[in-house]
Amino acid sequence: MPDTTPSTTNMAPRDWVQVLARYRDPDPLRSSFELGVSVIPFVGLWALACWVATHSYLAAFAIAVLNGGFLLRLFAIQHDCGHGSFFANRTVSDWVGRAIGVVTLTPYAVWRRTHSIHHSHSGDLDHRGIGDISTLTVREYQSRTPFGRFLYRAYRHPLVLFGFGPSYLFLLQNRLPFGLMNQTRYWISAMGTNLAIAAILATLVWLVGLHTLFLIFLPTSLVAASIGMWLFYVQHQFETTHWDKAPEWQLHEAALHGSSHYDLPPVLRWLSANIGIHHVHHLYARIPFYRLPDVLRDHKELVDCSRLTLRESLGCTKLNLWDEDKRRLVSFEGV
Repeated sequence: MPDTTPSTTNMAPRDWVQVLARYRDPDPLRSSFELGVSVIPFVGLWALACWVATHSYLAAFAIAVLNGGFLLRLFAIQHDCGHGSFFANRTVSDWVGRAIGVVTLTPYAVWRRTHSIHHSHSGDLDHRGIGDISTLTVREYQSRTPFGRFLYRAYRHPLVLFGFGPSYLFLLQNRLPFGLMNQTRYWISAMGTNLAIAAILATLVWLVGLHTLFLIFLPTSLVAASIGMWLFYVQHQFETTHWDKAPEWQLHEAALHGSSHYDLPPVLRWLSANIGIHHVHHLYARIPFYRLPDVLRDHKELVDCSRLTLRESLGCTKLNLWDEDKRRLVSFEGV
């Protein structure tokens, strides 16, 4: 039954945690189903693209691009595994996450740790740089040298953020446990993932041919990476997002008001596994992705909280700096 108690009206962000806890338990059958309807089409489209490549490189490339959507969905499932929300058994979740991490080119343990840091310090101006998109305040930008400003502008350019950046992150940076280099377990995660990737790609090249890498593997991986980076960007880089320094920074306040509700069309919502309901996810990360819509159904007051439509989200690319006085993300031109 929907929670209709008046206590949810104008509720403080931290008080939502108790309300959202009722949605946390995963359904093992539903989770298995969601995994199956993601893995089977992904593998099937890969196989189809390999077969079609013997007749038409262009058709194989088109299928590979389409398959990027299913790879994105697999990454979203890996994301839930990292939060322990996909299966109640943490060991099962972790091994599913590790397996998916091979096809998403993402060492599972490394990503899980950096993503945990992101959740723990999202919107915290005193803790930036791990698991997030680099964001300067207006004063920090103005204090930089002309060359320093140029570098930041280059980093924030859409071609870098959603083009070169994702390619670098998933193809190169993920090969080493950056930020966690002094811990053996993260080296094991990165190197184990690298070996598994190399073994799978070598087998495919041997069975199908070298064109597999350029016509199928790279298009699928890079399309998923770029869309994933865009989603992560829009989830936190919008005009009315939330940033603060201690002691004003509060975890639950930043979770609710520093994360967007990216209201996508149904097909895109399915492919992204409801990750657009990001404000609810940050408030209670243990909720399985397939139960997030239930939260919005039962608590209408969360629907319009930091809501962005697909059209509105395009304007977020112009926002680059946090203005501590206006408490808004602003463009370079506004400085």
